[in-house]
Amino acid sequence: AVRAAALAAAGRAVELIDMNRHRGEHPRLGAVDVIPLVPVAGLSMEECVAAAHALGREIWERLRVPVYFYAEAATRAERRRLPDIRKGEYEGLKGKLAEPAWAPDVGDPVAHPTAGVTVVGARRPLIAYNINLTTADVEVARRIARAVRESTGGLVNVQAMGVKAASGQAQVSMNLLDHTRTPVHRAFELVRVEAARHGADILESEIVGLIPLDAVADVARFYLRLRGFDRAQILEAKLME
Repeated sequence: AVRAAALAAAGRAVELIDMNRHRGEHPRLGAVDVIPLVPVAGLSMEECVAAAHALGREIWERLRVPVYFYAEAATRAERRRLPDIRKGEYEGLKGKLAEPAWAPDVGDPVAHPTAGVTVVGARRPLIAYNINLTTADVEVARRIARAVRESTGGLVNVQAMGVKAASGQAQVSMNLLDHTRTPVHRAFELVRVEAARHGADILESEIVGLIPLDAVADVARFYLRLRGFDRAQILEAKLME
């Protein structure tokens, strides 16, 4: 059911979106930029990988959009990280696809004329977390992002970049790839400390999409200084046992 729904959504996006007219702050490769399959309950990572590979083949066969596989579904080590695949973005696809090392995992090495390419993968739950600052200076957000993300010496399993939010505020946009290793509150506190170094503060933050209940419980445990708090004390969690 999930695979069928993802394919239907991808088909609608390919029908409606022309990437030649698209502009935005966030890195992207196509109209259907990325489809991650995440095991939540009753499903193994291996089953998600198999489903990701099948979905990638269906996207090429039905929509003629080339596909890369990433994360646990990657077919080679250099394609595990989504930012590595996205380098060059949509505008650089022609040159990227001309390189044998960047031939798609599925499909011809030519981008769809309006939809580009798609990345499909299997991964653990990711938390998309943005923090807006009390400054409009994007360079401040970029400096903070460099201090926060793992690839430049920051927090483990964290991706971060500095952008301008729709409100006009500078924003540190993050992906927390494993909240059990770097919880939300740790990322929040480091951004707060780094912002203060640049004469700024946190205005607000937002969760994009869904967040695991355990991650919310960790935040409550930290800021409320809860002693002996257990997930089973959450009413909804107890009812789902």
